[in-house]
Amino acid sequence: MTTSVLVLGASGYVGTHLVPRLAERGYRVRASSRRRDALEARGWDGVEIAEANALDLVALERVLDGIEVAYYLVHSMAAGRDFAHRDREAADRFRAVAERAGVRRIIYLGGLQPPQAASPHLRSRRETGEYLRAGSVPVTELRAGIVVGPGSAAFEVIRDLVYHLPVMVTPRWVRSRSQPIALDDLLEVLVRLPEHEETAGRTFDAVGPETLTYEQLLRQFAGVVGKQLRIVPVPVLSPRLSSWWLDLVTSVPASVARPLIDGLKHDLVAEHPDELRAVIPHEPRSYEQAVRAALEAEEQAAMPIRWTEGAFRFRQERHDFSYYGKSVRHTVQSSAPPEVAWAQIAAIGGDRGWYHATSLWRLRGLFDRLLGGVGMRRGRRHPSELRAGDPLDFWRVAAVEPGRRLTLVAEMKLPGSAVLELAVEPGEGGGSTVLLQAHFHPAGVLGLLYWYALWPIHRSIFAGLPRAIARRAEAAAGA
Repeated sequence: MTTSVLVLGASGYVGTHLVPRLAERGYRVRASSRRRDALEARGWDGVEIAEANALDLVALERVLDGIEVAYYLVHSMAAGRDFAHRDREAADRFRAVAERAGVRRIIYLGGLQPPQAASPHLRSRRETGEYLRAGSVPVTELRAGIVVGPGSAAFEVIRDLVYHLPVMVTPRWVRSRSQPIALDDLLEVLVRLPEHEETAGRTFDAVGPETLTYEQLLRQFAGVVGKQLRIVPVPVLSPRLSSWWLDLVTSVPASVARPLIDGLKHDLVAEHPDELRAVIPHEPRSYEQAVRAALEAEEQAAMPIRWTEGAFRFRQERHDFSYYGKSVRHTVQSSAPPEVAWAQIAAIGGDRGWYHATSLWRLRGLFDRLLGGVGMRRGRRHPSELRAGDPLDFWRVAAVEPGRRLTLVAEMKLPGSAVLELAVEPGEGGGSTVLLQAHFHPAGVLGLLYWYALWPIHRSIFAGLPRAIARRAEAAAGA
């Protein structure tokens, strides 16, 4: 009989890769996260999608119903200062619901622990495991080193620093030691754990074969991608000051980078690195091999049906464009039916303009022409129809979900890659919700400066455009 598994936290960087691996191995997979649309964008075949917040008891009961093995990949680092409290509460509720649902095993992915007092982030990861183990459901905890794979916060910090700062003034924590593990090696272990009953109720260290300092991680990454790197260590930058500095020079979200960097003052080295390999034999990759595999995996990844964080296609297929994007989201309610609102989106641009601040759009197009770009001269192929691959002023249509969503990729001159999504969802009383999401993957410090410098203008345009679409739709519906 096929084992039913739940992956809670499936939209994270480990979950995103784990879900299809489990499906390929023959498990019946239910993938869950707080945002259903983020999971639907993956385009997974044969995977059940479910929306659930780890703090919502009703949602947890729904997603755990009929589940035999539950992967717990949840953490609240991005939630702000109270993330540790949220982590404890979420683990406590999940454990209780899992007991009532008859779950046979919980598999929890935590992090390596230092021998002395840990940072708040590392302590929270340890406490989460303790709360999950407090019930009757056997828990298998993997304490992983730095995961080398697309989307890992630590890996993305390394990528951004190497590509965009040829000279680095670094604090003492670059001498701290770690044992990085390749994403593929971690996934292989996670997929095979349910097949080994002897791993139930045990805690394992999941690490690679090398112990390296963070300086060595930076230098080896630079060697793989062919970048020159000079590191100047100084004694004055504490991990906390470093986290603020990283917010200025990398695109890794500050809410994630700060608790992560706070933990870098510790050596994170496994106490029993061979125990896991004794139970699940595997030959872990070296750090250099893991870096090469991560970069190759990005190039070979399937094209998502819409924008997905870090998708290589939406970063113009460039490794030096930051994985994490700067994003903004606006929604507007409209009394017009969804099909009428969609008709306005489908006809945007070209001779009809951009409905809001069109003069600014044209000014940007003129500036683009001066820089040697395409500007606004291309217009549209058809006045009311769009299809994937169409030019649309200085955008290119990346994907169209008729009646629902339009995804555009910028072809203007930019220090990075820009994506604009316009979508329509059914609203109350036969009306609709008009949604705008704008994403920008910066190319280093210049890209970050571009985003921050133009933020006041972008904020006005991005807030006004969905309102203008809603107004036009209402006018058309009443005509």
